[in-house]
Amino acid sequence: MTIRIGIAGYGNLGRGVESAVHKSKDMELVAVFTRRDPAGVKTLTGVPVHDLAKVSEWKGRIDVLILCGGSANDLPTQTPELAEFFTVIDSFDTHAKIPEHFANVDKVCRANDTLGIISVGWDPGLFSLNRLLGQAILPDGNDYTFWGRGVSQGHSDAIRRVPGVKDARQYTIPVESALTAVREGKNPVLSTREKHTRECFVVAEEGADLDAIETAIKTMPNYFADYDTTVNFLDEETFRREHVGIPHGGVVIRSGTTGMDGDNKHVIEFKLNLDSNPEFTASVLVAYARAAYRLRSEGVTGCKTVFDIAPVYLHPASPEEQRKMLL
Repeated sequence: MTIRIGIAGYGNLGRGVESAVHKSKDMELVAVFTRRDPAGVKTLTGVPVHDLAKVSEWKGRIDVLILCGGSANDLPTQTPELAEFFTVIDSFDTHAKIPEHFANVDKVCRANDTLGIISVGWDPGLFSLNRLLGQAILPDGNDYTFWGRGVSQGHSDAIRRVPGVKDARQYTIPVESALTAVREGKNPVLSTREKHTRECFVVAEEGADLDAIETAIKTMPNYFADYDTTVNFLDEETFRREHVGIPHGGVVIRSGTTGMDGDNKHVIEFKLNLDSNPEFTASVLVAYARAAYRLRSEGVTGCKTVFDIAPVYLHPASPEEQRKMLL
């Protein structure tokens, strides 16, 4: 049975989902939905593009609708609205608001006998799973999450709003000494500033006050004020050549002890190095879309997260094949 996939939203993440579906032999992309004029949107694989406002007309023709909007303004309303008609999956990543988002989606899913899986990606998502496993296995211990080196799209956008800035990229970088101390099982207590630094690459508008731009960035509350921040100015040609990608990654570490007196130290580490943040996130979404289809086929409804999904549902192989090849 081929899983019929729909994509809602066609930016970097949507294109990543399209590519991941294209490489999944058990899936078929049947439609892309956008708020833009569909006539002006061309997909990578030639799949037709339709008006997102008319997506409900596709009920029964799509097995899983993957939502590729933003967490700030799109997914809080789109996911519960579309869960009325479809099995849905999103990458909602505002950690503090996940319980609220879960409750909103769960209410709609249960009222309409549909299934929703939220907050799927690498953090939240794969990193969340590894935090859970680490705490379960080593209850006497500490969690550490380091992000980067990678582009923070939200922080880059914040820099671009500074007067005099034409374009910018911001990289989050783990502090190596802090990372080493954690890996050695020293269980350090680390402040925000001690865990990460921020490096900014800025193209300034002609005639702009560079000192004023640098000060505005370094003192920006909620973004840079709590970090050691470096601001680098460069010309537009160099920027386009060296800072066009969206790499990211990071590590989740659980450091703990075992034994009656805690004599033996252990470190669990899960690490990602990503050339493309959105394409990797899309690949995680597609794997969980497979799980969503299988679970819905078993009659499961309501809202779920990665914590609720057994790994057997993610892999295209049958459970028998998985036990033979992977266990």
